[in-house]
Amino acid sequence: MGINSTEVSYQFGQLGSAYCDAASAVTPPSGKVIIAVYFIQDNTPTALVAEDPEMYFNTAQAAHEQDNAGSNAQDHGDGGLQLSGAKFKGGSTIFGRWTSITPEADADGGVICYFGA
Repeated sequence: MGINSTEVSYQFGQLGSAYCDAASAVTPPSGKVIIAVYFIQDNTPTALVAEDPEMYFNTAQAAHEQDNAGSNAQDHGDGGLQLSGAKFKGGSTIFGRWTSITPEADADGGVICYFGA
């Protein structure tokens, strides 16, 4: 027997999606975030803006960066790097909470962004 939970459904893309094969920013509707990005072909995003740049990997700064003492003094992991020039393979999906993504132009592929609450 399945569980009918809108809370779970809303976190996994049932609030819409967008396709983009151009070098232009994709942003979610008001009050929502991008919770997953599916790469149809290999793609190197030029911008990935996290809802919380301290928590989710992004192109603006390192998330979960190692603290000065070199130990995990936070309530979450450390050692993360700023995303810069990373190529995601076609067929892969990344998960997080982003306010926008700008993929590189790719007329043969592109990305599909899924929205959540």
